[in-house]
Amino acid sequence: MSEIAIAGGRRAKYRPVTEDSPLARYALIATAVLFLALFLLAPLAIVFFEAFSKGLDAFLSVFHDPDALAAIRLTLLVAALAVPANLVFGLAASWSIAKFSFPGKSVLITLIDLPFSVSPVVAGLVYVLVFGGQGLFGAWLAEHGVRIIFAVPGIVLATIFVTFPFVARELIPLMQEQGKVEEEAALTLGASGFRTFLTVTLPNIKWGLLYGVLLCNARAMGEFGAVSVVSGHIRGLTNTIPLQVEILYNEYNNVAAFALAVLLAGLALVTLGLKTFLEWRHADELSGRARRH
Repeated sequence: MSEIAIAGGRRAKYRPVTEDSPLARYALIATAVLFLALFLLAPLAIVFFEAFSKGLDAFLSVFHDPDALAAIRLTLLVAALAVPANLVFGLAASWSIAKFSFPGKSVLITLIDLPFSVSPVVAGLVYVLVFGGQGLFGAWLAEHGVRIIFAVPGIVLATIFVTFPFVARELIPLMQEQGKVEEEAALTLGASGFRTFLTVTLPNIKWGLLYGVLLCNARAMGEFGAVSVVSGHIRGLTNTIPLQVEILYNEYNNVAAFALAVLLAGLALVTLGLKTFLEWRHADELSGRARRH
């Protein structure tokens, strides 16, 4: 029945109880757009405006500064080391959690989520207490000439800690949903474990894996809290891009600070574009499979 009788003999269109009224829909959409404009688009526009406020030459001159170039190189180096480490960990953790039952499985899942609940500053402080000069292993490391805190190894360790859930958290639900029927069939037909991984498991998780690596890389390049604690803020040596932005801004060198911020924002926009592309390819692949079946 598409209409119901109302008082006075007039009739109104029937609306399901689960459907919101047009006013509610428009109010929710307007609220979401307003929040995006105020807290995302406006700050991003200000960053770009300040970076180019003194012209293109002033913007480009920032990238001739040796300290800025050193910060860029260090950021790329840390990401190049942290992301593969988290890739290996994410694959191993998701494989073991999704495919096997073992004691402590729930504890492992909880530990994977630990960086989401612990402040990055606290994580950096823990590394200082363990590997610092007055830390648990500080004396032994000093005797053997190994320097972790206020050096690149400490920055890499702190970055690995804050980013290691991203790959695992993308793969665990995906691999649990897929189950292990296809892998068992491949093993039954004589395939080795490594060949089964390459020909069966990896093609099934490739989009989730790429998505997790993408998020991990974005967080690794933009991490501030944990890196700030363990870096020592040594110009040209242990400053990543976020730390260099802070130093330049505190020195009232706004153009240089916002120019490096534009670089980070550009990397974030590239990440967003790649994320959208991966989601589109994944959806297209799923629709293709549905049509074939």
